[in-house]
Amino acid sequence: MFRRFPLRSRTVRPDLSLGVPARRLHDELELRHRPHGTLLDPIFESPKSPRIDRYTRGGDSAIWTGHYLAAEAYRWAVTGSFDALANVRSLVGALDTLVKVTGTGLLARVAFPADSPWGAPVLEEEQHHGSHQAELSGRRFVWIGNTSRDQYLGVFFGLSVAFEHVVDVEIRDQIRAVVTRALEFLLDQNWAVRDPDGSTSTVFWQRVDQRLALLQVGRQVNDERFSRTYRDERFLGSLSIGVPIAAEVVDAHSSYFKFNLVALGMFCLIRSELSDTHRRRYLDAYRLFRRTTDDHGNAHFNLIDRAIEGPDARRDAETRDLLAQWLRRPRRDWFVDLRNELPACGDNRACSQIPVDRRVNTDFLWQRSPFQLSGGGGGFIETAGVDFLLPYWMGRFYGVVQA
Repeated sequence: MFRRFPLRSRTVRPDLSLGVPARRLHDELELRHRPHGTLLDPIFESPKSPRIDRYTRGGDSAIWTGHYLAAEAYRWAVTGSFDALANVRSLVGALDTLVKVTGTGLLARVAFPADSPWGAPVLEEEQHHGSHQAELSGRRFVWIGNTSRDQYLGVFFGLSVAFEHVVDVEIRDQIRAVVTRALEFLLDQNWAVRDPDGSTSTVFWQRVDQRLALLQVGRQVNDERFSRTYRDERFLGSLSIGVPIAAEVVDAHSSYFKFNLVALGMFCLIRSELSDTHRRRYLDAYRLFRRTTDDHGNAHFNLIDRAIEGPDARRDAETRDLLAQWLRRPRRDWFVDLRNELPACGDNRACSQIPVDRRVNTDFLWQRSPFQLSGGGGGFIETAGVDFLLPYWMGRFYGVVQA
């Protein structure tokens, strides 16, 4: 089953009333996408049904919870609303659970109470990552391991933004504890991510940019503990920080999510760097990534660029246009097939970027290739909408989007 959409978008006037749909998306996310605190996507009984049958995408619950935390921290910075502050506190607590439940400081992909009525389908879907049980605060939990580097970067990104913008002693203390525990684990394991059985899911050995980004967040929230470790890593690491990024931009299409990880890491690194010399090196590496993706129609990357490079009228106008287009996208994962409508320059790859409102529906639009011609499902899964909420509130904070 698939639904076709007309290919060409109409010209979009920058919409200065994005706030109403932002509020609606926020309310729907809170209602349907946080059954256990971190983000999951619901699967409905049928494409037309409003009834939730089960939940999915637990393997990426940590990374998108981190992105949503960043969105809510920006919302708090812009509005000062009690509800945003309460959400920040709740989301930091949910990430705290992902680090505590493992018992070692390892970050879990997702965790949920063992007696949750929604837990069994998530466990079945993520079983290949390895499931574990633990007791936390007197309650039995199930957690999923085999954690990837992207989960760490998404979580640290969200915690960094929240620490910067939410000046609340209790919240900051909890963020400091979560970051310290998770980072101590990685340092103790020599930057390997190991499950309790000793198996290694991934390593940060070849990613000096990502190691420095995580340590920079550590230094931001706990300078006394991590400042020297960061400086030691930076001493030689900053000289080669562009090497892994230069290798990735050679192929701008495969594993497109890699660019989101570069954006998150550079955001954390550059904005907190105190040394002009090292900041220039980081900027040189960042600009390798930016020159590759600046014409990809990516609102999230545009806002990262706004935070790093400052205002740019053309880019910021494009960002408003992209957000307006996002609102015309379906929330559910209807199949999209543009292979007979667009010239192809590779396997499932258009020759030029596809308009935002015609792209394949996914968990976070901005980490998927804007050239993907086909994909999706049958309209059963609803996306959380963090890919609108994060750039919207970030845009509000930086004056790209008006109230």
